[in-house]
Amino acid sequence: MNVHEYQAAEILARYGVPVNPGRVAESPEEASAVAAEYGGTVVVKAQVHTGGRGKAGGIKLAHSPEEARQAAAAILGMDISGHTVNKVLVAKGVAIAQEFYLGVVLDRPNRQVLVMASAEGGVDIEEVARERPDKIVQRRADPVLGFHPYLARELGFALGLPATQVNGFAAIAQQLYEAYMGEDATLVEVNPLILTEDGEWRAIDSKMSFDDNALFRHDESEQMRDFAEENLTELDARNSGISFVKLDGDIGCIVNGAGLAMATMDAVKQHGGEPANFLDVGGGASASQVAKAFSLVTADPNVKAILINIFGGITRGDVVADGIREALAEVEVSAPIVVRLSGTNADEGKDILAKAGLTAVDTMDEAAASVVAAAHSRAD
Repeated sequence: MNVHEYQAAEILARYGVPVNPGRVAESPEEASAVAAEYGGTVVVKAQVHTGGRGKAGGIKLAHSPEEARQAAAAILGMDISGHTVNKVLVAKGVAIAQEFYLGVVLDRPNRQVLVMASAEGGVDIEEVARERPDKIVQRRADPVLGFHPYLARELGFALGLPATQVNGFAAIAQQLYEAYMGEDATLVEVNPLILTEDGEWRAIDSKMSFDDNALFRHDESEQMRDFAEENLTELDARNSGISFVKLDGDIGCIVNGAGLAMATMDAVKQHGGEPANFLDVGGGASASQVAKAFSLVTADPNVKAILINIFGGITRGDVVADGIREALAEVEVSAPIVVRLSGTNADEGKDILAKAGLTAVDTMDEAAASVVAAAHSRAD
């Protein structure tokens, strides 16, 4: 789960991080009123769950309430990477002396929490990592003892900070780590973390993502969820107990089991296709869940062919076949369907599918090749 910048700043402030004051506005008039209250220069920032706001024109400086109104009017309603801007953050302008990046994330290969920083703040950190990896310094927290103060200070010195500024930086690094652990986050970052011309540290832009599986421990965080920023089909799938992620391809995938779903997408790509989604109906999916999965996939207008890949372990092949038959009776499907059915009660399932006008193949490779060919023929 993601939250907006202003919400991430609210959470980090609770952990002691010195964030930049700001207020949310949902109209140009509200933005103007906030700017008048603050006085002086303000920054008007689009609040959407995506990056690249500055490059898209979603961040503007305003030197008066009228300019803030004009900036908000230009930003509200803007489309940024498929996200419509419904609110803006109006924050006080600050005199920046230097910008840094500071983030906390899980280092999966090493099974440790990684705290990383860079003196190249204010720019795309992925670009820095790709083109100038030596500009990123890292320290890993001890799995038992946490992120020691000396590790935080080492980060500061590695950035080339003067001794007088290291302790302030180190305190914020530890606060970000505490927020990461305390909120069951998957990512916490500040970009940029700035030194003002007065020598004060300030978090200018905050970002947080949370582990969905831990939200039951964080009612306050879950209440920050902005459903308008989330994919409606993914929300529908979650409410039905189905794991679904929308992708950019044209081959819809319905699979039982997360591992098999990943392997299915690999097989589709190996044969020159692009999956339109990740979908796992679960190991013990019922016929109604399979039917629901079918409706989720067919809701995507980009889908040109559908691959159903079922291995009957816990799930029986005849139950899945019933689900497919149900879906075909309820949903009008124009895209060709390729079914791979193997395992428990596979023969019974194939008989059910045959009566519904579908033929099931035996191997995943054959199914992937067939569905890619079907999608390509429709594209032509």
